[in-house]
Amino acid sequence: MCSQKLKITFNSVQYLSKMVQLRSAYAGLIGTNNGDVIYYYGNKGDPEPLFLNPGVYGLSNSLLDTPWKKLQYGKQLFSDVIKHSQSLQKEALVQELIKLLNNQDPQLPDPAMEDQGKDYVLPFLNKYAALCVRCPGYGTRANTVILVDGEGHVTFTERTMLNADITQWKTSTYQFQLQI
Repeated sequence: MCSQKLKITFNSVQYLSKMVQLRSAYAGLIGTNNGDVIYYYGNKGDPEPLFLNPGVYGLSNSLLDTPWKKLQYGKQLFSDVIKHSQSLQKEALVQELIKLLNNQDPQLPDPAMEDQGKDYVLPFLNKYAALCVRCPGYGTRANTVILVDGEGHVTFTERTMLNADITQWKTSTYQFQLQI
C-alpha cells in the first residue's frame, strides 16, 4: 500500500461541460462541485451533464442506473454495506466493498440485459450477468473504492489485475484532502 498527498482543485461542473465537446471519448463521468452537488455525464443518453439528487446510483457497461438485475443487486449489496459501515474501520470497509465488487453470482434471468446484448452476450450470459465478470478475453480487470469523509479526506483504493491473470493483483491506495 502506498500513500500520497495530492492537491486537486477544479470546478467539476465546468469540467463536465467541456467534456460535452469530447463526448465520444468517454463512457461515463461523475463529478462533484463544492462537495454537495453531483453530476453524471456519459457519451450516450443525455447530451448535457445530469444533476443527481442524493441517493444510491449504479453504473455498469451501459447508462447510469440501467435496469439490469446485476446493477440493482449491486446497489442493494452496496446499501447493505453502507448501513453497517459505521461499525467498520476504514480498511475493513474498503475490503467489504472490494468483496462486493468481486461478486460472481449471476442475476438471471434478465430480459433487459439479454435484449441489449442480443446474440453476442447469450453464450456467456451466466458470467456477464454478475457484478464481477470473468470470461476469457473479457471481464473485470480493476476495482476502485473511493471513500470521502465529512472533513473532505479522500482515500482512493484501486485493485488492478496484473498480466490478465485473475490470481495476480496489485492494490494501490492514495490519500488526499479535497480543497473546497
